[in-house]
Amino acid sequence: MSAKLGRTLCVALSGLDGRLVDVEAHISSQLPNFSVTGLPDKACGQAPDRVRSAAATSGFPLPPQRITVNLSPASIPKQGTGFDVAIALAVLAAAGVVDARRISRVLHLGELGLDGRVRGVRGILPAVLAAARAGVTHVVVPPENVAEAQLVDGVTVHCAPTLGTLVHWYAARGGIDPLPVAGPVDEAVDEVHHHGDLADVLGQPEARLAVELAAVGDHHLLMNGPPGVGKTMLAERLVTILPPLSREQALQTHAIRSLTGDEIRASELDLTPPFVAPHHSASMASITGGGSGVVLPGAISRAHCGVLFLDEAGEFKTSVLQQLRQPLESGEVTIARAKQLVRYPARFQLVLATNPCPCGRAWGKGIDCVCSALELRSYQTKLSGPLIDRVDIQVIVPPVSRAAFGDAEGESSAVVLGRVLQARGAQQERWARHGWATNARVPGHALRRQPWRLPGQATASIDHALDRGKLTLRGYDRTVRLAWSAADLCGRTSPTAEDVGLAFTMRSQGRAAA
Repeated sequence: MSAKLGRTLCVALSGLDGRLVDVEAHISSQLPNFSVTGLPDKACGQAPDRVRSAAATSGFPLPPQRITVNLSPASIPKQGTGFDVAIALAVLAAAGVVDARRISRVLHLGELGLDGRVRGVRGILPAVLAAARAGVTHVVVPPENVAEAQLVDGVTVHCAPTLGTLVHWYAARGGIDPLPVAGPVDEAVDEVHHHGDLADVLGQPEARLAVELAAVGDHHLLMNGPPGVGKTMLAERLVTILPPLSREQALQTHAIRSLTGDEIRASELDLTPPFVAPHHSASMASITGGGSGVVLPGAISRAHCGVLFLDEAGEFKTSVLQQLRQPLESGEVTIARAKQLVRYPARFQLVLATNPCPCGRAWGKGIDCVCSALELRSYQTKLSGPLIDRVDIQVIVPPVSRAAFGDAEGESSAVVLGRVLQARGAQQERWARHGWATNARVPGHALRRQPWRLPGQATASIDHALDRGKLTLRGYDRTVRLAWSAADLCGRTSPTAEDVGLAFTMRSQGRAAA
């Protein structure tokens, strides 16, 4: 038999970036063999065994000849089992079982079971996004991944439960019969988020103001106080007063969820900012991303466009905490491996909650504290100066007294969200033409130059603190950013000395307690 060729499309992912891959199959009259070339990893390199068994059980056994599959471009790594369906169809097209013309411009994603079933894989959403950017208009995905594939505009999604179904679709010559289009997913709601309401928080007016300012300007937040005073409650409710995500931001957060294997069950984008709270025993790879083989996103990327909450921050490993410094500045994390360099977005809002000491009783006079001086020093130095200097708001959360029980109920998240949205609108109007979204993202040099430089009488307190070494230049800039957020919250067009004083107080009191 003369050599025959088959060709279809798949996607190779590196982080959230995808590259369109030509899956080419060649059959020749030589000794039987089935090989895959083009830098496949171990899972992808085992595709011949799955494809041969799936084709045979589906009633379309592969010819006993030499089969060579090339994943082009061959110079980039190919990872995972998502190439199975594309490899199987390319080989069947080369064998003349399916119409090669019909599959040549269709993207195929999915893993094959030995019985011919098409199984779901990770990373469908970023793969379909990459294909759409490359001009692909038709994609075939497993049933489990239909919802996330349908989130991409401009792409027609087809669902194939088995390899046999695909063969019957493509067997007709001339491409007369169109592929069946996947229907909408029968899920009314993606998932329910239970983050509570700010009205649930008892007392704590200063801490509530700090959380509101953090939401207004996208500022990082540290809360220092004894156990049981509401630090975790306040952190969880920060998400309830953040503006909803834009479509672009929501696509990024969903793409990260797709890579980590989180199920996306509805074909509508979830616009709720993510809230990620890893345990204090988490490793560096689980926080920043990594792993052996496939480099997966960590907690800081899963919190992209949302909140990363580190409860009991003093219990985290020092190396893990120090690893946060670079992403806080750049908004992305870079993971280097011998054969690849993977980048993930990590523009998150950091919230830290810590106790004054390991036992939590070094409050006030601290007479009930049982920690030694060495334990106390070791605990407090976990949050190093360079890391804390990157946190805009640092507040004390004191114990709640019995008198607070009689207070009127605090404002709800809906009321506070209204003020946050109004303040965000003022920032958008002020900074949009410069390319900045919130006060926290404005470069320090811009705030120290005209027309945004504040008058000397407004910044006198922090100018004096800078001269005395009480503030670093980074801390100075972050205090000014926080002052702009305080002014936006009050509806003022420019910060006053009162706004700067409030910002300076909120930046320094938590550190003083530590």
